[in-house]
Amino acid sequence: MTIENFTDKDVPDQSGRVFFVTGANSGLGYQTAKLLAGRCARVLLGCRSVEKAEAAIADIHSVYPEADMRFIPLDLGDLKSIRSAAKLVAKEPRLDVLVNNAGIMMPPREETADGFESQFGVNHLGTFALTGLLLEKLAEGQEPRVVITSSMAHRSGRIDFDDSNAEQSYSRWGRYAMSKLANLLHMYELDRRLRAAGSPIKAVACHPGVADTELAKNFPGFMVSLFKPVSSLFMNSAAQGAWPTLAAAAGNDVEGGEYFGPSRNGEWTGPAREVQPRPKAKRIEPAKRLWDISEEMTGVKYPV
Repeated sequence: MTIENFTDKDVPDQSGRVFFVTGANSGLGYQTAKLLAGRCARVLLGCRSVEKAEAAIADIHSVYPEADMRFIPLDLGDLKSIRSAAKLVAKEPRLDVLVNNAGIMMPPREETADGFESQFGVNHLGTFALTGLLLEKLAEGQEPRVVITSSMAHRSGRIDFDDSNAEQSYSRWGRYAMSKLANLLHMYELDRRLRAAGSPIKAVACHPGVADTELAKNFPGFMVSLFKPVSSLFMNSAAQGAWPTLAAAAGNDVEGGEYFGPSRNGEWTGPAREVQPRPKAKRIEPAKRLWDISEEMTGVKYPV
């Protein structure tokens, strides 16, 4: 059964299930964590800031006093932090769904703690490492899933294998698009490997369309001031932008390899449904090459 017109109202009761949501203190991640906690899931909130995580947990508790939540310190720009977070999560009694939501968008050229260009490093390599480290834990879960968040930006993305660290040239948008294409290549290759291994884990992806979140903080100021007054006409709120994530993470009858996004206005807004990426996101050879260099760069070897 294909998911159509999915909203927060379609998320079923999640009692007994455990979700790890990265970037859970704001935006799409916060909205996802809040809704899942409200549906009786245990939610692990992966965040960089203790203060912001505690504030998010307090906000959710103000709406759902009985919500079961835990803060997991996590910086996707630091492999040491990723390994520490994975160890904490592995000590949980169970883990059913990993929601890879955290990411950055269009900063000036920066490097992660491990020397990677920040957008590729955080959005793809950090997600790749965390997923690989938690795959065995997920395999023990109930109807386990890995959710990877991409973007419509993948459509213009190109993987620059000869300059993956952007040492020769750097474009804020180009590197963001590259990281979002990498997210989809990662998901589809993971889906192929999980199926071949007979794993119970399903790998799926989502994108929020155009949502009003903190990700846009690096947009030029004139763009923000120009579009903010009319943003509601062509943008999802953060809560609406989380609908595809929720469909991927908690929708019924989801199959591995599915990709969810908004259903209206060219996938910009609206309830979630299954959507299709550009064909290049499903190409096998670039996906295998990206997988190999990702394992080499992160030092994380997948069990599949």
